[in-house]
Parts: sequence; structure tokens; C-alpha cells
Amino acid sequence: MSSSNLFRATVNEYLEGLPQPVQSKLYEAPATCLSIFRLLPPMTKFYIMTMLFNEKPVALRDMDKWCKPGSRKLQFESLKRLKALHLIKEDNTGTHIRLNSTFRQNFRDCLTGSQAANAFGNLCTTPDKHKVDAAFLDTFASQKWETILHFMVGTESTVTPSTSVLSLLKLGGLMEGPGTNPNNLKITNSGFQFLLQDVNAQIWTLLLQYLNLTQDLHMDPVDVLNFIFILGSLELGKSYTVSSLSATQVSMLADLKDYGLVYQRNGNSSRFYPTRLATTLTSDSAALKSPSVALDQALEGAENQAVNTSATPSSQQGTIIIETNFKMYAYTNSPLEIAVLNLFVHLKTRFANMVCGQITRESIRNALYNGITADQIIKFLETHAHPQMRLLAKEKLDKKIEFDASHNINTAGGAPQSQAARDGAVAQHKLELLPPTVVDQIKLWQLELDRIQTFDGYLFKDFSNQQEYDVLSSYASEVGVLIWSDKVRRKFFVTQQGVSQVVDFANRKLQRTR
Repeated sequence: MSSSNLFRATVNEYLEGLPQPVQSKLYEAPATCLSIFRLLPPMTKFYIMTMLFNEKPVALRDMDKWCKPGSRKLQFESLKRLKALHLIKEDNTGTHIRLNSTFRQNFRDCLTGSQAANAFGNLCTTPDKHKVDAAFLDTFASQKWETILHFMVGTESTVTPSTSVLSLLKLGGLMEGPGTNPNNLKITNSGFQFLLQDVNAQIWTLLLQYLNLTQDLHMDPVDVLNFIFILGSLELGKSYTVSSLSATQVSMLADLKDYGLVYQRNGNSSRFYPTRLATTLTSDSAALKSPSVALDQALEGAENQAVNTSATPSSQQGTIIIETNFKMYAYTNSPLEIAVLNLFVHLKTRFANMVCGQITRESIRNALYNGITADQIIKFLETHAHPQMRLLAKEKLDKKIEFDASHNINTAGGAPQSQAARDGAVAQHKLELLPPTVVDQIKLWQLELDRIQTFDGYLFKDFSNQQEYDVLSSYASEVGVLIWSDKVRRKFFVTQQGVSQVVDFANRKLQRTR
């Protein structure tokens, strides 16, 4: 799972764990309803949109017809999530469901523009005497966030973050050490994993720890969550009035400024500005996308961008080149980016604007021992690949597609190439930014350490006949909770989370057949 999807799952798990009264109060804010919807998986969004403008309850048997049999797992997870968030409610018979009325009304208001004027904050009507634009806010956010990351990797002469930030790093298990002295804090295994995540995931990691502190700080968790979700819906480069905020939200501004989420000239200022780190919290847009200012722009369109082979990479492009012999070249002079690369690369030479190194079994193993996974390393290298690697990968992909398309023409007796045939050839291949030998070897080095996996769950056995076993095991496989099965001995093992679903299905199905 990518770090982007991982942070969304983590945020959703936090929301699902909230008491129902807290969830109900959250749904009273239109901005919160919109943000929660943005964080949900695609199929869950589909179910919400289907019921949003439907005044009548929806029959569960009709919902089964909305997805293919192979998507039962996604359907099960979507309905489970909606129930945990109390966004849907079953009727007394358990055959029909309807959308939470408060959520439906406020979310509909968002979509139709009928929400209250201040639902997404109050814009300042008077111009600011001190010029603040998007470029200034990006620089401010980058400096604040890089201060935290530099401190974590132990960069020399780095500025020490505020006390509140250090507390969150320690509370979240990202750093450890006795007392509150910054010199005593050291990065943990979780901290190493944290460094390789994208910025959105890193921000949410700290914000979730901040939310866990709300009771100790005597802050209303609903107020805190609503403000975080409102920030995700504000406009970059615009200023908003402080007077429209609650006392809890005003007290949050100083902390959020330390994280780089908001800019406020001083504590008494009557206005604040959300930064890009805040406005992308609940969207699919990228924030700064890297642990350094050199990678502070999204890499969208890099594959189609013209590249001058003789030019030095600009600060808005990827920097890493990897050869099939596992040698790595990174065009960067950022101490932070070099420190992150040093987590899984054996660095050998450093020049003014470039570092050279080698990916080795020992360097990858050191990263694995620190809790970093092979997928995280591969994702990091792909995200920060040099434009030349992207261009080369695109050329290779085009050649493969053309070869497969011409092969299909030959086998079809010289028939003209159809768009469907070409689309099929495209679907068979994917863009390989990194050499396949490097990707496969990194995964193999991880498999050397992951020889045994353990799962918590329940074993089903002692079936009266083969039909009962086949029905239940097939259902468990469809909803994605089946871990192991043995058809000969009529036994299968399901996850701890999926056992109740299988038992309920067994009670309904087997009673009907007997």
C-alpha cells in the first residue's frame, strides 16, 4: 500500500474509533462532511453518492447487484467502514439502510452551494499591508517542515523545533530518549519509516498524535477536528479572519504554525494564511512531496516534459539515477535528502551538486532492520527518479506496446490494428522507472528476513458435508478474509476482523438449506 493510501486508512481508522456522539457532532459541520468524504475509498464514495439524493431506504439485496462478484471484498470493506463511521443505519428488519440524515443534509449543502456563508472560514476583506503570496507560503511551510525532518536525521547545525513538536515526535514513537532535552532524543525505527513517507502522510501522523493530546490539553476534540478539516478546504494564498474561530481553534494556530500548516505574522495578528501543507490535507493533490525544498513541486507531467540532456536538473525535477549494476547518482546538495538516501544506500562520493553510492545487500538490510520496507524504498526511488529515467522508461514502454500490437496484427492475418487491441497491449505493461533487476533484488533481500508470517484469526472445521465447506470458504474468499484453506480436510482460516461476517453468512445460508 502506498503511503498516500496508508495515511488515508490511518485517518479513517481514527475516525471510526471515535464515540458515536463525537461522530454525530462532526457531521454538523459541512466542511468536515466534505473532508471525510474525500478521505474515503472509491467504492465507499460510490455508495454515499448513490444514497445522497435518494430519500427512500435502499435494500441490501439491491446493493449486492451494484458490484461484480469479484468485488465482494471491496463491498464488504465499504459497508463495514460506513457502519463504523455511523454514516449508514439499518432499519429494524436489517434488510434496508439509509444515509445518516445529518451527514446527508450538510454534504448535500456543500455540493449544491447551500451551506452557511462561514462554513469554510471567513475571508479577510481588507488587504494585508505585508505581502504574502503562494510562493512565500511555500517557502515558509518548507522551512518549518524541513526543520523537523533535519532534526530527526540529526543534521548538524539544524534549528531545534519547538517544544510542542518535540513532544509529538516522542509521543508518536518517532524519537525516543530520557527527558525533554533535544540532545537526548534519537530517531526510532518508526521514525525511519516516517522519513520515507510522503508529506501528507507525515503531517497526518503528527496531527493524529496531536488529536490524542486534546483531552490532556482540555481541548474539544470536535473543535480540533473541524478546524483541521476546514483548513483542508481553504484557498491557498488567501487570508482568513481569526475572529470567526473558537477559543480552541485560536489556541491551535501557534501549534499549526510550528508544523508549517498556517502562517500568522505574530500571535496577535487578526488574520492567518493556510499553506499548501494544510490545503492538501484531504485532497489527492500533492503537497511538498519530498523531504527537501529541492523536491517541493509536484512531479506531474515530468514524463512529457522536454529534457535537455546536457543541463543540470532543476530544483523542481527528480534527482536520482539508478543503473542496472545498482549504482546510484543523486543530483542534490540537500543535507536532508542525502541523509535520507544514506538510510538504504551505501554512499561513496560527494561532489558539489551530486552524490554517488551503491545499493547493496548490507545497506538494504540495515534499512529493513530499521523498519523500512522494500516497497517504501522502491516507492521513494520511483517518486524521485530523474526525468531522464522517466523519459527512457516511456520510450521502452512505447516500444513494448508497438511490438505487442504488431504481433497481434501478424497473428490475426494482417488485419488492421484496432484501438481495442492497442488498449489491450497497453494494459499488459506498466511504466518501469527503475531497472527490474534492482526492484526484484530489493524485494528478494526483504524476503530473506520475512520467511515466516503470523496472522490472528479463527479456524473453521468439522463441516457436516463438502457443500457446507465449499459455500463458506468461497464466501470468505470473496470478501477477502480467507487466509488459508484445505479442501481435503475441510478446514479454512479467516482473519480476526472477518469472522463475524462469515458466521452471520453461515447462520443465514445454512439454516436456509437445511
